[in-house]
Amino acid sequence: MTKRVAILISGGGSNMVSLAESMTGDHPARPVLVLANDPAAGGLAKAAAMGIPTAAVDHKPFGKDRAAFEDALQAKLEEAQPDILCLAGFMRILTPGFIAKWEGRMLNIHPSLLPKYKGLHTHARALEAGDTEHGCSVHEVTAELDDGPILGQARVPVLPGDTADMLAARVLPMEHKLYPAVLRNFAAGAREPIFIS
Repeated sequence: MTKRVAILISGGGSNMVSLAESMTGDHPARPVLVLANDPAAGGLAKAAAMGIPTAAVDHKPFGKDRAAFEDALQAKLEEAQPDILCLAGFMRILTPGFIAKWEGRMLNIHPSLLPKYKGLHTHARALEAGDTEHGCSVHEVTAELDDGPILGQARVPVLPGDTADMLAARVLPMEHKLYPAVLRNFAAGAREPIFIS
């Protein structure tokens, strides 16, 4: 039974493209929706060009009413009937109420070796801490920010003279390798973490 995947984005959607491109052939899942919180998100055009249905729910008109925004998101998701949600650069923090509806079925990619550096500015924080390696993690989404069981990690060395931008540029290709590998595993029902270096 092929799993249906919805991918949530906020920007250019490079991780979304990697995920969508991977879901072919004998892959146990297929993309059924790319959903953005910004109607101008560049990833929407990329998804449409790949033949994937798209939708947007602009968070701005909802102001601080996160529940109403999430109700609108949920309505779009219910139309597409996904089995799995993949957050791929989705820059809105979801409420515990929304997460509970998708518990055990929602993945996120985060640019650090969790549990280190939850939240933002992960590359700068890794450099400030003097870390010798850095990377990215895919985890199940739980009510705690950037928490939940880790399903995969990819590592890169921190090099002398690295800036946050240089480090980010080395981590991104690893994200593009790791997230599709974890999704394939997850859609097939496997929960063993994947480690790439």
